[in-house]
Amino acid sequence: MPDPDGEFTRLWDAHYDDVLRYAARRIDPDTARDVAAETFLVAWRRRGDIPPDRPFPWLLNVARNVLANEMRGHRRRTRLWSRLRGDRPHAPAPAADVASGLAEGGRIAAALGRLSARDREVLQLVGWDGLDARAAATAAGCSVKTFSVRLHRARRRLTAALAEIDAADRPAPAAPLQRSHQA
Repeated sequence: MPDPDGEFTRLWDAHYDDVLRYAARRIDPDTARDVAAETFLVAWRRRGDIPPDRPFPWLLNVARNVLANEMRGHRRRTRLWSRLRGDRPHAPAPAADVASGLAEGGRIAAALGRLSARDREVLQLVGWDGLDARAAATAAGCSVKTFSVRLHRARRRLTAALAEIDAADRPAPAAPLQRSHQA
């Protein structure tokens, strides 16, 4: 079906890179490109559903759903391959990122790693994607009020996780020096 007025082309030009970055922060680069393409395929099919005044949050909501489907499929395929190979189930190894251990970025990454997926998503929509509460709520598929509560709670949990990390990094206080009473 052609795009006679170029509206979809303008939507693509305006938001494809942002949708791709959104996906790339959450999954490997090749899959991120697939997620972005699938997001715009859904947008093409549902052109009439896209809110003309705020299409980007709507696109992020679609991308979030595409990512969720991709992750479910990945888990199913992994379990299937494990069963076919006769592997015993095991917990996935934590991803190691040498750079994330550096300075403040590593501290934040470590704290985010202690949060639930929902808390991370809420914080990332606001902090990384730069969305306001209304747009982020649309992207998260909930009301603005619900999103605001989730954001408040996620920020509290992030603050607590950072405090735990800071406390663990502080050296233990030295034992007080005691004088030797030698006679």
